[in-house]
Amino acid sequence: MMAQSRSSKKWLNRQNKDPYVREAKAFGYRSRAAFKLIEIQEKYQIVKPGMRVLELGAAPGSWTELLVEWVGENGQIFAVDLLEMAPIHGVTTRQDDIESDACFAWYHEIASNGIDLVVSDMAPNMCGHQRTDQLRSSRLVEVAYDISQNYLSEGGFFLAKSFNGVGFNEMLKALRSTFKRVKVIKPDASRRESGEIYFLGIDKKPQDTVKGESLHE
Repeated sequence: MMAQSRSSKKWLNRQNKDPYVREAKAFGYRSRAAFKLIEIQEKYQIVKPGMRVLELGAAPGSWTELLVEWVGENGQIFAVDLLEMAPIHGVTTRQDDIESDACFAWYHEIASNGIDLVVSDMAPNMCGHQRTDQLRSSRLVEVAYDISQNYLSEGGFFLAKSFNGVGFNEMLKALRSTFKRVKVIKPDASRRESGEIYFLGIDKKPQDTVKGESLHE
């Protein structure tokens, strides 16, 4: 109990000292993660007015709020998470497991009118064991990649959080087979001590030229 109390105190101290946490509160964002997407958008302009966007693991919705603003009234945001998320005007939300049969049917329905961007800021529940945490993270980005491979439109974009370590090279290879350009990004808003990175796939290749295979079993 005492160890847990020390851990909680350390977390609170870090939160209080984190300038991005303070700025998130000042701007009314749901979490500091908003600044990571803002930084990526400013550099790569992956979100454009009128886009149809699928967001995986959307809760608490800090990215969702930005996405719906950027795509404008002619765009559409489809957000899914296992956790309940407070409604956001203009966003179609779904509380479900991203791998459920019902969710895959939903992806198929959305894709019938095109999906221009798939984004995922998903992270596993960390246990503190480095390899286990990396394996769990690797699996999530593999699932997100497979969804983009199957449902993202030609010319579309893919953005997903991952961590340096297990599965990194395999994912990089798979993305290069699926997208014309691939970037590995470490946003300034990511904590320095974190191994967190983002994979960005730009301009999905025509399906008949994609050589990548499913990474998720």
